[in-house]
Amino acid sequence: MAGVDALRPPRAPPDQERMQNEALEEHTELWWFRQPVKSIFCYCLAVLLILACGIGGIILLSTTTSRSGEWRMAVGSTLCILSLIVLLKQLLSSAVQDMQCVTRREHIDMVKSGGLSDVIVFLVSAIIILVCGAILLVLSFSGETPGYPPFLITMHTVGITLVVIGVFILVAVLIFALVKLCRSCVPSRFHPRNMNVFSISGQLTQRQNTTSSLANLI
Repeated sequence: MAGVDALRPPRAPPDQERMQNEALEEHTELWWFRQPVKSIFCYCLAVLLILACGIGGIILLSTTTSRSGEWRMAVGSTLCILSLIVLLKQLLSSAVQDMQCVTRREHIDMVKSGGLSDVIVFLVSAIIILVCGAILLVLSFSGETPGYPPFLITMHTVGITLVVIGVFILVAVLIFALVKLCRSCVPSRFHPRNMNVFSISGQLTQRQNTTSSLANLI
């Protein structure tokens, strides 16, 4: 028996990556926490967009006067509504994650922070901000008032600011989408390993049940 054992080939070590993928398939709730750097970055951008649009809209609404009331009311209301829409998206994502009502990987990748839903929200926000800024610039240049009154100067300044912010967000979204598309076209063996917030510990020799798999997750 000792000779037979000596002739046996050494047992291959368990494939940690395969075991991790199997555990992920069993526990779809863990897909919410993959690629934490991208998720945190997109979440911070969403919070920054909410604060910028909300504060900017409130400032425009609070400084409304009789001569500049129309454009301040329109742009201020648009920015406030836009901040509420982005905030609603973040709240819905958190609610869906807490209720665990999404169980498919592709749906989780779409709804979570840094997913397709964030790209769409940022793209729509950039277009809305850019359109508002362009309209203000057109109105400031087409003013028939002699000279250049202060409210037209303010309109022109706000328009330039909105155009710059809209272009910045739009370019950032396009670069993000382009990088993601290029990464999907490159073979997986050239991709760097994604940083995860969980790993599989222990030596698993066979497929375990749900309870034991969850106990081995850190």
